[in-house]
Amino acid sequence: MQAQSLTGGFADAPVESARAFRAILEAMARPGTIRRVEGAAPPAPLSPAAGVALLVLADPTTPLFLAGAVDCPAVRDWVAFHIGAPLAGAEEAAFAVGTWADLQPVTRFRIGQPDYPDRSATLIVEADRLEADGPRLTGPGIREAARLSLPETAAFQANRALFPLGWDCILTCGDRLAALPRSTRLEDA
Repeated sequence: MQAQSLTGGFADAPVESARAFRAILEAMARPGTIRRVEGAAPPAPLSPAAGVALLVLADPTTPLFLAGAVDCPAVRDWVAFHIGAPLAGAEEAAFAVGTWADLQPVTRFRIGQPDYPDRSATLIVEADRLEADGPRLTGPGIREAARLSLPETAAFQANRALFPLGWDCILTCGDRLAALPRSTRLEDA
């Protein structure tokens, strides 16, 4: 294990994790809103926001899939030291992190079961940009409509058609994140 793996977690874990958890909950409850998070400094290429999401949501009982460039020794060691989440294949993962292209095809991730829809994956998508523009979002938690820059709309629309099954998504860019739960409806911009 490299020495850099031992750094980059929360300095004041009780306070920082509570703030980060609140920000992620608010993002999930209000799809399309962008939240700033802080406290994590994971190794590149993992963004601070993706690191925060992993520190708050993953634990030693949640299988994690690292896709593409984030599946590197520095990130694996950081996850092992700070989170302890077991690394798994895409089909078994509770959480998956990577760019949209690296996470393809998203149909391989768990969508839950009719009697246990919560047994699905959450995709943490590293984005080049995260802005309040793009497809029109409606549904639970959105007053009238919101907009969010997304890597594509077809996969999210297909995921919504599976509701109450489907995966949930957290989009990250730098120190910002937004969420798109499976209950959100999308219309092309």
